[in-house]
Amino acid sequence: YRPYGYVSFHCDITPYLKDGKGELMVSLENLPNSSRWYPGAGLYRNVHLILTKKNHVPVWGTCLRTPHVAKDFASVRLETKIENAVSSNVQTADNAEIELLTDIISPAGEVIESQRSKIWRDAVVQNFIVPSPALWSPESPSLYKAVSKLYVAGVLADEYETVFGIRSIEFIPHKGFYLNGLHRKFQGVCNHHDLGPLGSAVNESALRHQLEMLKDMGCDAIRTSHNMPAPELVKLCDELGFMMMLEPFDEWDVAKCENGYHRHFAQWAEKDMENMLLQYRNHPSVVIWSIGNEVPTQGMADGYKVASFLRDICHRLDPTRPVTCGMDQVYNVLENGFATVLDIPGLNYRTFMYKKAYDLLPQGFVLGSETASTVSSRGVYKLPVEKKFGAIHPDHQSSSYDVEACTWANIPDVDFALAEDFGWTMGQFVWTGFDYLGEPSPYDTDAWPSHSSLFGIIDLASIPKDRYYLYRSVWNKTSPTLHLLPHWNWKKNDKVPVFVYTSYPEAELFVNGISQGRKKKGGDVQVPVNETDRSMYADIHGVGDVNAPVEGRYRLMWHVPYQKGELKVVAYDENGNVAGEKSIKTAGKAAKIQLLSSKKILNADGKDLAYITLKITDSEGNLCPFDSRECKFEVIGSGQFKATANGDPTCLDLFHEPKMHAFGGMLTVIVQSAKESGTLTLKASAKGVKGAEITIDVVE
Repeated sequence: YRPYGYVSFHCDITPYLKDGKGELMVSLENLPNSSRWYPGAGLYRNVHLILTKKNHVPVWGTCLRTPHVAKDFASVRLETKIENAVSSNVQTADNAEIELLTDIISPAGEVIESQRSKIWRDAVVQNFIVPSPALWSPESPSLYKAVSKLYVAGVLADEYETVFGIRSIEFIPHKGFYLNGLHRKFQGVCNHHDLGPLGSAVNESALRHQLEMLKDMGCDAIRTSHNMPAPELVKLCDELGFMMMLEPFDEWDVAKCENGYHRHFAQWAEKDMENMLLQYRNHPSVVIWSIGNEVPTQGMADGYKVASFLRDICHRLDPTRPVTCGMDQVYNVLENGFATVLDIPGLNYRTFMYKKAYDLLPQGFVLGSETASTVSSRGVYKLPVEKKFGAIHPDHQSSSYDVEACTWANIPDVDFALAEDFGWTMGQFVWTGFDYLGEPSPYDTDAWPSHSSLFGIIDLASIPKDRYYLYRSVWNKTSPTLHLLPHWNWKKNDKVPVFVYTSYPEAELFVNGISQGRKKKGGDVQVPVNETDRSMYADIHGVGDVNAPVEGRYRLMWHVPYQKGELKVVAYDENGNVAGEKSIKTAGKAAKIQLLSSKKILNADGKDLAYITLKITDSEGNLCPFDSRECKFEVIGSGQFKATANGDPTCLDLFHEPKMHAFGGMLTVIVQSAKESGTLTLKASAKGVKGAEITIDVVE
């Protein structure tokens, strides 16, 4: 029995086995109102059957640390547990000697050091030196392996592999976070565990797809919200280069939901925390442990005792990483001592409280453990453009101008400025990287037919919203960004705000070849604030920082009369030279379907996924931004249709059926490879437009 569906666990079934065929069954119960988001139902995680000899390295049986990390060498300390070594009186029944041989394997696959140890007790410590180590970082996620081979009487009895990275982490008061001796700020996102149209069951190919999209945006960190992650996610973060904040709970001992974790906290919290720590403490991607998210206990006079209890579990099993907690009752935690017991004070929103928290707390830094909660619907642009908080629209959408946020939140520019202006801020984890099922704020009190969030930088169909390029323009330091919005299909004489998100310092806007002026980033330009929202925001937050003119640092903005034709932006580099251009043309009548695949080749493993974007365009290939016709799909060859989505939080089309209405002229079709090689062809059709097909090679 295990009451928490997210935690990994293992059990020894040896006593229950009998000769002959057997069956392993997992019984599940997903109660309603078990979380504040849509959790899905059924089995979230993979189940594995492990076969071992009597003497073996148990599950999570190694603890690897790197006490010294430098350019010239790194030291590696590996502690390995041996099951049944002591019970066998150090020897097996036939008086055979037990030895452990461990090889350290470099990222290039070469054995760089080996050590053989005789087993005298139930655990053995081995120390290694790695010369000129390849350090793990998001930019260079180099991975080593410790391959431990257990020999009994000279015969191999077990082999256990520990993947690890060599890296150092430091959290220095008044300075912030250092990785491998270099100062950096977290450019992170929070993600729920569901995979949109694929549901809640873990899918490694889908997780890889999500992480690769975030990587291109410049994201370098993931916060698991608000539960233990699937091991496949942590493995991918090791490989692809994402730092992680692992977080187990959304509830402690006080309820948020009728059937939430509070019912099990007293009996199971320590056991579940221990499993998380033992499972993931060897992973280089994990740099922070979080003990909870916005728990009601934070506001209680003795809430610090529960926080200390959970913090101490982390320190006992892993003294190398700091502990945080996502706190939203900032006034309370600054007064009742709750925030002081944490290694890192994590603030959820409340940007206006960062400076006060820094001044009052002893740690010497502040982490944005959950930030922004900006809401937007891809391709939906509301006029007039005003900063609004908790704005409700009749169509249950939010504006893609990226200036609407929930009542407790702010637009992204505020968090950018905090990271830029104050050395003691350690960066942020944005709510959220992807839209997810449930929590359709700001339509949570009048939800129907809304079924998914609007927080995501990327929508439920894995199509980037405009906001993706705003973050990319600030975060991606290696590849330039130039993005132009909105679409260019308006009514005659509409006065249309035009935004440009770019990593370049200056740009010039043209309408049908006529310049609308050159503008530079860094000015005090700001988006107007809706007067009702100005008053509401001040009432909630008690401050006037809604007026802070920070948008001009990160956005270039024009207001131009709409004219049918071409909207074009030309970007200039620091020397005033033309660096790039983008254009959007007024779309005519819908004429055809275009298909674009995230992959050209799939592995013939029966699991690999390709995300295929469908666009409805005019005869010249311009996206039709208001087209919502139903499209149908057929997959032939070496693969199958898996799911579809359009990113519309109000659309009730079923994900698993091969048909879907377009949203903003777009949708996504997910296809899955077969187990045999060949070609996979997706055919798409819709009434009134020319269909299309795309072929992907499936190879072994």
